[in-house]
Amino acid sequence: MENFGEMGFMSFDSGVMGRAMEDENRSGSDNMGNASGDDRENPGNRSSKRKNNYRHTPFQTQELETSFKENPHPDEKARRDLGRRLGLEERQVKFWFQNRRTQMKSQVEHYENSILKQENDKLCVENIAMKEAIRNPICGKCGGPAILGELQMEQHQLIIENARLRDELNWLGVPENNFTFRPLLSLASPMPPIMGNSGLGLVVGRKSFGSLNSIDPKLPTGLDFGNQVSSVDVPLDKSLFKDLALAATDELIKLAQLNSPLWFRSLDGCGKTLNLKEYASTISPCIGMKPDHFVTEATQATGTVIINSVALVETLMDAKRWMEMFPCIIGRASTIDVISTGMGGNKNGALQLMHAEFQVLSPLVPVRQVKFIRFCKQHAKGIWVVVDVSVDAIREGSRAHADCRRLPSGCVIQDMPNGHSKVIWVEHTEYNANVVHQLYRPLLSSGLGFGAQKWVTSLQRQCEYLAAITSSTIHSGDHTVLNPAARRSIGELAQRMTRNFCTGVCATVHKWEVVQAGNADNIKLMMRESIGNLGEPPGTVLSAVITVWLPVSCQRLFGFLQNEKTRGHWDVLSQDGSMQRMLHIPKGQDLFNSISLLRTSAPVRANQVSMLILQETCTDVSGSLVVHAAVNTEAMNVVMAGGDSSCVDLLPSGFAIVPDCFPISGGPIDCDGGSGDGSSGSLLTLGFQILVNSSPATKLTTESIDTVNSLIARTLQGIKAGLQCN
Repeated sequence: MENFGEMGFMSFDSGVMGRAMEDENRSGSDNMGNASGDDRENPGNRSSKRKNNYRHTPFQTQELETSFKENPHPDEKARRDLGRRLGLEERQVKFWFQNRRTQMKSQVEHYENSILKQENDKLCVENIAMKEAIRNPICGKCGGPAILGELQMEQHQLIIENARLRDELNWLGVPENNFTFRPLLSLASPMPPIMGNSGLGLVVGRKSFGSLNSIDPKLPTGLDFGNQVSSVDVPLDKSLFKDLALAATDELIKLAQLNSPLWFRSLDGCGKTLNLKEYASTISPCIGMKPDHFVTEATQATGTVIINSVALVETLMDAKRWMEMFPCIIGRASTIDVISTGMGGNKNGALQLMHAEFQVLSPLVPVRQVKFIRFCKQHAKGIWVVVDVSVDAIREGSRAHADCRRLPSGCVIQDMPNGHSKVIWVEHTEYNANVVHQLYRPLLSSGLGFGAQKWVTSLQRQCEYLAAITSSTIHSGDHTVLNPAARRSIGELAQRMTRNFCTGVCATVHKWEVVQAGNADNIKLMMRESIGNLGEPPGTVLSAVITVWLPVSCQRLFGFLQNEKTRGHWDVLSQDGSMQRMLHIPKGQDLFNSISLLRTSAPVRANQVSMLILQETCTDVSGSLVVHAAVNTEAMNVVMAGGDSSCVDLLPSGFAIVPDCFPISGGPIDCDGGSGDGSSGSLLTLGFQILVNSSPATKLTTESIDTVNSLIARTLQGIKAGLQCN
C-alpha cells in the first residue's frame, strides 16, 4: 500500500492537503524541539537523542521533496546519487523517503475519512427520511394513507418481475391488454437459475417470448426472412427484428448454459466445439435452414477479462469502440439503424442494425461481410447478454453477403467481485468454404480463425493493454521513465500502426486498386492514393501481401521475427548495423505482448533523416503478430514527451503468424499426395506498405513492381535462411 499516495495524492484539493502537510511538519518540529523529563534529568541522554535527530537544511528538504514528487520509490542507485549530491548518507535518504511516504499515506487516509464521514452523514439523513416514508405510506391511487402487510419474499420477487415484464411490453410496443400471464405453479417454488430462462412465460396471442420452441407456428420455421430481405437497401419491418432478437437471445443463453452432450471439449482444452447432431435435435434454428453449399463453424470459450460488465456492454454496443477492441478481427463496422436505445437509462433492451467486415490476416481468406442485428439484454443483476444474428437474405440469385451468415452469436457477461468479468463467448457461423484457400480450411474448421477462443483471447489481451497503458504504476521494461501521457501517446501510435497494417493486408478501409492478383505462390499487389490522410505521408502507396507455409512452429517463428538481435537476417534497414532496443513497454502479463522502439547502431549519413523503428508484438493461442514501421526521430521525441501521436507519419509492415492445423503426418505437401516431415508448421503472412512516389497522381511503373517483388523475395529468403528451413 506504499504506492497508494503516489496514485492519488495529486487529485486532492490543494488547500486541504497544504494545511494537512503544514500541521504534520509543525507537529514534527515540536516533537524534535521538546525534551522529555528523562532528558532533563540525564544530560547525556539528551545529548544522545539530539545527535540522532538530524535536521535537514532547507535546501536538502526542498531537493528531497522535488525528488519525491518525481519518484516516491527510488532504487538504491538513485538514493545513493541523491545522497551524494546533498551530502547525506544513503540510509538517511532511504529513511526520509519511508517517513515521507508514511506521512503522505496518513494525510490521504485523513482526507478520505473526512469525505467518508460527510457521505455517511448524508446517507443517515436519507435513511431517516426513507424510514419516515415507510412508516407513513401514501396510496398511489387515492392519495390517502396506505396499510401494508408484510409481503413474503416470493411476492416481492413477483412484483419486481412484473415491473420488468411491463418494461418489456413497452419495449415491444404492444398494448398491455393483449398479454396474458401464465400462472405460477407455486409461490414457494425456487427462483430460476441465473443462467436459465425466466420463471414467467410472457405470451402474446400464440407467440411466446419465454421459449424459443413456442414461436407462433404460423410464422415460417425459424423466422426465415428469405422472402422479405434482399439487400441493405430494402426497408424491413422493425417488429420482425424484435422477434428475431428475442429468439436469438434465448438460443444464445441455452448455448452458453448447456454443456455435454451439446458441446465437445477441444483437443487443446482451450474451448468447445458444437455437437451439430445434438444441436439439431435440441434447438430450432432462428434464421432458417443452412444452405446446401455452406459449412458450419460453432465454438464456445470462457475467460476472465479486466473490465466490468457495464463498461464491456457499452463497448460492444458502440461500433467504433467495438472495432477498436478487436482490431485484428474487425476490418470495418458501422451502425445502420438504431431500433431501440434501451430502457431504464442503460443498454438493457438496446437493439440496432449493424454491418461488419470480419477478417483473417491473409489474402487467401476473403473478408466476411455480414449484416446483422445486435441486441443487449440485462438477464439478471450483474449479468448481461449481447447477441448478434444475421438478417441477410441467402437465396438463389442474391449477391448481398452470400458467402456467410451469422447465427445467434455473442457473449454472456457476468460481474465478478474484483471488478473483472467472466465472459462466455459463443461463435456460430455458416459460410461457403469453397471461397477459402485450402491452406486455411483446417484453421477455420478448428475455430482459430474466427472462433470464440480468438474473440476471448483478443478481448483479454486488449483489456490488459488498456489497463497497463493507463496505469500510473507500470514502468517500461528497460527502466526508462515515462509519464502516463507519454505511454498513452506511444500506445495510440502503436495501435494506429497495427490497425493500418491489418486493413492493408485485407483491404478493408481504403479504396485499393488490385495491380497483381495473388495466391499461395504469387504476391498480391494493391495501390491507393494517400491524400490528406492524417498520420500518413502523401503520395502513391503500394501494398504487397503474400502467405507462405513454413515447417517451423509458431512459437519459434514468432520468437525469431520479434527479436531485434536476429532482425538482420530479414530487415534491409538492419543490414548496415545491429538493432538496439531503446524502449520497451509491456502491454500485459505476457512479456511478448509489448511495444518497442529500436534504433540502428550504424551512424547516420550526411543529408539523411534520423529514423527509429516502432514495433508492436502480440501473441496468444490463436496466433501472433509482429508489426513495425520506420518513424522520424524528432516526431517520436514529441510523442515520448506526451505529445499528439498524429504528428508521426508512418506506413506499417509486418508479419501475421497462425498454426497450420494440418494433420500430424505433415504439412500441405500431404494434401497433394506427398509425405510431410511430421513436425508442426506455420502459415506466415508478410505485408508491406511502401510509398513508391510522393505524388498521388503518379502511375505505378514496372520498376516499382519489380522492386517490391524483389524485397518480398529477399525477406522470405532471409527468414528461411535464419531459421535453417527450406
